[in-house]
Amino acid sequence: MLINAGGHRKHLGVQKGDQVMPLVIMTGASGSGKTAIAKAIEAAHPSISVFRFDTIGVPSADVMASFGTGHQPGGAWQRAMTLQWFERIAPILGSGKGVVFEGQMRIAFIQEALTAFTIENARVLCVECNDSTRIHRLTHGRVQSELANENMIAWARYLHQEAIDAGCKILDTTNLSLADSVKAVLDELMR
Repeated sequence: MLINAGGHRKHLGVQKGDQVMPLVIMTGASGSGKTAIAKAIEAAHPSISVFRFDTIGVPSADVMASFGTGHQPGGAWQRAMTLQWFERIAPILGSGKGVVFEGQMRIAFIQEALTAFTIENARVLCVECNDSTRIHRLTHGRVQSELANENMIAWARYLHQEAIDAGCKILDTTNLSLADSVKAVLDELMR
């Protein structure tokens, strides 16, 4: 919620008739399907604002190191950028527009940002797939074979466990079509 100039509280969430349309946040490791889902929603639903964490780029190791060594795994840079993204998203929610945001963010950082910017009605989904599907997507569909490694598989497992511990919903895209995955995310947005 926001407190306006008159001291009144305003809950951040999107009104659709009498129904609140929340922010949907998709996190997950590379190859899980987050970006494909986000791009499909963006193309088919222009009334929904879609943001992709990776559009800010990934800095060099030196720049990342300048943010410090805390907040592992994910690091201080990921935490700082997550907070910046939510600072940008909060006023869009306040204007009454639905938002879908995707990226490889720790759920702890997402929760911190939601609290910092008093955003309510957010739905966090951990988007995932099995290891062989991830490797196939990264080496064939995205041609990013350098990401198809044990570190990415370990990161996926970490995010999965963090989602379970936080009580977040898991969207397994292993056997889902893109259309079915998009529907699942839109269902969360309209819930």
